[in-house]
Amino acid sequence: MASESSTLPRPRKRFGQHFLHDAAMIRRIVEAIDAQMDEVLCEIGPGQGALTDRLVETGTTLHLVEIDRDLVPVLRQRYAQHPQVTVHERDVLSVNLGELSSDQPLVMVGNLPYNISSVLLIHLLAQRDHISRMLFMLQKEVAQRLVASPGASQYGRLSVMVGRVYHSRLLFDVGPGAFTPPPKVQSSVVALQPHPEPLGPPVSDAAFETLVRQAFSQRRKTLRNTLKETCSEALIKQAGIDPTARPQTVAPEAYARLVTRLTG
Repeated sequence: MASESSTLPRPRKRFGQHFLHDAAMIRRIVEAIDAQMDEVLCEIGPGQGALTDRLVETGTTLHLVEIDRDLVPVLRQRYAQHPQVTVHERDVLSVNLGELSSDQPLVMVGNLPYNISSVLLIHLLAQRDHISRMLFMLQKEVAQRLVASPGASQYGRLSVMVGRVYHSRLLFDVGPGAFTPPPKVQSSVVALQPHPEPLGPPVSDAAFETLVRQAFSQRRKTLRNTLKETCSEALIKQAGIDPTARPQTVAPEAYARLVTRLTG
């Protein structure tokens, strides 16, 4: 008789799947999530269910978003006896989180596919009204960008976009051996807690993203040069920013101030 592991669908490269199997590491992640009974969890990419099994044990309401159509029936069968678990066969980039939990913000968790992690984090910013907090496993390089401060070599567009809305905290690293198949990179677990209010003055998310993307389009150049088609040197000064500064030295709230000068 074949074992359960031998009958499960294999990891698929097109989805960037690296399934977590290390029991000790799974336990650390569940402890870090610290799910409360009155919370609603949403796991992105549950895969073969290694982390999910432990989350189900908490009894918390749990939504699973899985793109792999071969894994979806496996997950539905696996958790058929747990009415608090709902499996959604969806691309997370197309999911409206409000449809999963319209009356209560979600705790987002998961081992994010490395090939879409940055895009996914930006996507989730637009739905932050439906999110209470997040805890993700990420490629260590991406995690370092999230926690980087202005002036650090890892500080970039993702640091600014996420940092305006969330405080990111690196919890611990995870080696390649904890996954099947082992990735070629190190991983890290990061907790993201929302700021009471986004840093800086209130601004349009779309306008903020447009400005930050332009600023980092040529990160070796000064803001005076990268933004010359958008705003004058005087306008940059009015926002309290040195026009000769490079984009990786400017804090999220300063970019927000500049957006207000452009759109006000």
